[in-house]
Amino acid sequence: MSKLMEFWFDLGSPAAYLAWKRLPKVLAGTGASVAYKSMLLGGVFKAQGHASPVTIPAKGRWLLGDLARYARRDDVPLAFPPGFPVNTLALMRGAIGLQMRNPVRFVPYVDAMYDALFGQANDLRDEKVLAAALSAAGFDPAEMFALASDAEIKQALIRNTEEAVSRGVFGAPTFFVGDEMFWGQDRMDFVAEALTA
Repeated sequence: MSKLMEFWFDLGSPAAYLAWKRLPKVLAGTGASVAYKSMLLGGVFKAQGHASPVTIPAKGRWLLGDLARYARRDDVPLAFPPGFPVNTLALMRGAIGLQMRNPVRFVPYVDAMYDALFGQANDLRDEKVLAAALSAAGFDPAEMFALASDAEIKQALIRNTEEAVSRGVFGAPTFFVGDEMFWGQDRMDFVAEALTA
């Protein structure tokens, strides 16, 4: 019987971006299915009383260098947008909104937003830049902005974030295989082992 892997993510996490890019290789041959779990990482940090590790100078310098090593190894472009770490509230509302209303467009949206943020270092805080990135990926910016303003979608993102906190999630990416939790793109080999055990 195939297993289910949960992939908890926020578009503002470069580690989750690298995991997203590596995910097809990790899943290949496992027969596993994926449940994508949108959350607001800032909400997770706030609930647990901590902040992004890149805001700690020594740790941040090390982490950015380590992420660059993983990007080179996996041949994935990695650049950081202005203002990083960025507020992804609207982006994550767009993600969960598509999961709820138009799920076939969810993966293309996440691909496009990750590429815009960390492949091309676009400043998606600028509404014009975001609209251009959405249009280039085949999305109607007005429809996506409307999703991000929808009360039901706002509540769904809050609920997902609260669920993440209740299950012990403290960063992104986080994976669950059954009740076993794995954190970080550097733990994906263990995720693959758990999926085939």
